[in-house]
Amino acid sequence: MTDAPPLVRPALRTDLESLNAIYNWEVEHGIATWELDPWPLARRVEWFSARDHEEPVLVAEREGKLVGFAYLTKYRGRRGYRFTRENTVFVAPAQQRRGVGRVLLAALLVEARTLGLHSVLAFIDEENVGSIELHAALGYVRVGAERETGYKFDRWRSSVEMQLML
Repeated sequence: MTDAPPLVRPALRTDLESLNAIYNWEVEHGIATWELDPWPLARRVEWFSARDHEEPVLVAEREGKLVGFAYLTKYRGRRGYRFTRENTVFVAPAQQRRGVGRVLLAALLVEARTLGLHSVLAFIDEENVGSIELHAALGYVRVGAERETGYKFDRWRSSVEMQLML
């Protein structure tokens, strides 16, 4: 597979099986999510169906294969937070550190600006150096930390909070 920039586009229902496979790999082997149980496809379909235009989901393709996805989530659910979103980015293991995450996050930030958002947050496992560096490269700054708030792979996990003011 080439390292040419991936094609980024809005996710379709037909992408959900591939998208879910990327996520479930991370559940079972990675630290980009602290979820412990793989998602059945029905749960992913329900998740996707519940999203609206204010919570876009983007996918990245290389040579016709889905290699990553990213999305915005409403933050805390109260109207006072309506101009803030949390971003999430997942990249297939074989495609990490090959520009996919950067292209996805940059496209997601275009979506955020189009929505008129003011702030985008990311909560990242403190050992996920690649994600921390990616966010910093796109202008995010570290604004906080949560010590030992998660537990995965038989150990306590801590996260850093990064923020981009739009």
